Amino acid sequence: MNRTVFKGVVHGNIIELDTEPGLADGQSVTVTLKTVDENKLPGDGLRAAFGAWSDDPEGLDRYLEWNRQQRQSDSREVEP
Repeated sequence: MNRTVFKGVVHGNIIELDTEPGLADGQSVTVTLKTVDENKLPGDGLRAAFGAWSDDPEGLDRYLEWNRQQRQSDSREVEP
């Protein structure tokens, strides 16, 4: 089964795709619908996640420094 993602717009019981699907006319398909939030911008998820630190910027600084230290202490030298 081939799975390809297309974007489109619903008009009643017809879905108008943004691009040609490359299928023969009359080809049977299964359609799974997922709505798109047109107001959502790239990076919104990250902004929401980082917003959890908005009331504690010093805590974020401490966490980032701790994370850097953990990564440095866990790193091993690569032998040539």
